[in-house]
Amino acid sequence: MTRAEGQLITKELADAAKNWLAIDGLWFQAIEQEYGIETALEMDRRVWEQFSVIEARRILTRLDLPSGGGLDALETALKNRLFHLINELQIVRPDKNTLILTMKTCRVHEARKRKKMPLFPCKSIGLVDFPLFAREIDARITTECISCPPESLPGIPYCSWKFTISDSRTT
Repeated sequence: MTRAEGQLITKELADAAKNWLAIDGLWFQAIEQEYGIETALEMDRRVWEQFSVIEARRILTRLDLPSGGGLDALETALKNRLFHLINELQIVRPDKNTLILTMKTCRVHEARKRKKMPLFPCKSIGLVDFPLFAREIDARITTECISCPPESLPGIPYCSWKFTISDSRTT
């Protein structure tokens, strides 16, 4: 077992997360090949509308995180998402009301590069996933995209998201 970001990760758990991402990617690519990227993105957004909430609720329950736990609860929850087990993330807290998540590595983009496929335009998925996930952790949290393909900023390898909380009572 290894320790990453305060989380105990077994090889089995990391492998299961890779399998989860593989089936998600293969499903997406099948839709993309048959119906085109726009239809695949629309179907993917529909899936993430549901999955983001399910994953957040399961993490809250599994870790017994408090409802309305602010950015502290969000940080813990983000570190326990499946994608955190297989991608390198950086989380910074520039002030008590802000959390910034940056994906330093992304298996989805790396797989598409290996297959010589176009860049995955994941911003529209992130605009569904991250706000729903964060609001399920704490309804006071708002989400803003800093950078995400296809509109990435120089120096940000994949995507970066800013989470803010308006009420600093619980961060």
